[in-house]
This record gives sequence, structure tokens and C-alpha cells, in this order.
Amino acid sequence: MVDRLSGISVFVQVADSGSFARASEQLGLTRSAVGKTIARLEERLGVRLFNRTTRAQSLTDEGQSFYERCQRILADIQAAEAALGGSDRSPTGVLRVSAPVLLGRLCVAPILVGLTRRHPSMELDLRFADHLVDLVEERIDLAVRIGPLPDRAGLIARSLDAFDMAVCAAPTYLATRGCPSDLSELPSHDCLPYARRGGRAEPWRFATKDGAVIEFAVGGRIRLDDLEAVAEAAVDGAGIACLPTWLVDSRLQSGQLVRVLNDHRALGNSVYAVWSQAAHAPSRVRVAVNELRQCMPARLARPDAAH
Repeated sequence: MVDRLSGISVFVQVADSGSFARASEQLGLTRSAVGKTIARLEERLGVRLFNRTTRAQSLTDEGQSFYERCQRILADIQAAEAALGGSDRSPTGVLRVSAPVLLGRLCVAPILVGLTRRHPSMELDLRFADHLVDLVEERIDLAVRIGPLPDRAGLIARSLDAFDMAVCAAPTYLATRGCPSDLSELPSHDCLPYARRGGRAEPWRFATKDGAVIEFAVGGRIRLDDLEAVAEAAVDGAGIACLPTWLVDSRLQSGQLVRVLNDHRALGNSVYAVWSQAAHAPSRVRVAVNELRQCMPARLARPDAAH
């Protein structure tokens, strides 16, 4: 078992560093030793984990799947060791957290502010930013992120849950334009796409009954790069929007917005807590991650949920 864990840690380090040479330097091993460890691991698993050329290497599909599982396993081991080592210590010091603006304001802030009330020796420095923050460069202890993690190398990631989207419109719009019952009817309606990346509208994603995912490209005369602005435009009757449930739940409850396309499940994204793999996570980070994992599912479903 020890040999297997050793092989896994070497494999993850190679995948994170992007090369056998860099991994050998970081691990304090020879390049030959690293190569032999990976070769033994591939032989034991019966699959090739890396595509290798003279100039570059990349994970195979099997390697990518194995990497994601191994990363979670190593993170769980590290968390278990840290919990044993610091279970008798109350969190202290400044916890520096980065979170997306709206998700941070509606979901993350209430959880972490409540946490600091229970731990008077702990301070919170919560920064809202929609761009990808470099944790090391900006001295961030913990980041909350939505969707894929393009810079996962060197990071530990823990899932906080996932959220769905609500396709919705104002009653005034539906009274005038009618209520679509199928995706094929959307082109005849005014849609309100969220245009986050250089004005390009984000596609709406739906899960089919057989588990497949389809993307539906929407257009419209109004394109906005702020989700709150999209929600307000929908409330004003400007069109149909596809928005996170944690953002529009109160508007749906009040009747300002009404769900449409109820037979189609609109997909959102996963939410993660991430922190640097290089540094030992202090107790305040571990406590914050545990609190987020416990409370975030209810917040993602309904931001005003009580805990």
C-alpha cells in the first residue's frame, strides 16, 4: 500500500509540474527514478497515463481521469493528517479569501462572516473578483471558484456542490409573447444572454432525459456582462433569461420571474474551494473549507437559506 501511495504522489507531481524533469527536481529524485515509478504504475494499471514526445508530454484520457481521482485522494489524506495535528487548536489569524463577486456576496460572505462570529481570534479578509486570482502572488489562503479549474496544477480542490440554472421571464413578457414549451421555440423569443467573454454569449446547457448534455446558442438584441443586470432586465420584461438558482430564487418566490421550459433541466456549474498545495493549510483554512462544504449546498439552492 505504501508503494502504491508513493507511485500516486509521484504521478500527481509529474502531472502538476508538466514534465518529468521538473517533477524530479521538486521531489528530490533522479529523472530515471521518476520515470521508472511512472512505468511501474502504468504496468500495474494496464494503461498508458502520459502521451510522451521528445518535446512535450500530456495526460491521456485515462491519465486525466486517474489524475482527478488521485488528486482527491491525496487531498483527503492531507486533510486527515492536518485535522489530527491541529484538532485541539482554535483557528486564529487573518483568513484571506477570494470569491466571484455575486456568488461571494450572496453565498460565501454570509457563511464566512458567521464563522468568524464563532471564532473571535479569527479575522476575515474577503475579496470579490470575477477574474482568476493567483493565490500565491496575491497571498490568498483560499479561493472559491465556479466551473473548470484551468490552473489546477499546484492546487488542492474540494467540491462545494453544484448548482442548476433557472430559465425564466417576467409575467408581463409571457403575457405579451407567450410561454415557450420547447427549446425549438426560443429563437422566436427575445433572449437575454450573459456575454462574459469579450461579448460572446454563453450558451445555455441542458441535460437530456438520457443523461446527455446539449448546448443551445442564444442570441438577442441585449447582451450584458453582469448576471445581476441580466436578472433585472428579465424582471423588467425585456426577455427570457437563464440564471443561477442562487441568484434568482427570491425573484421566483416573489413572482417577479416565472420559470419556463420546466421539462428541460438547465445546467449550471460546480463550485470549488481551492488552496495552494505548496503550503501547509493552517487551521483557519481547514475550518473555513469544512464550513463551506457544510453550508454551501443550501446556499446554492437558496441564498437566503438559514443554517
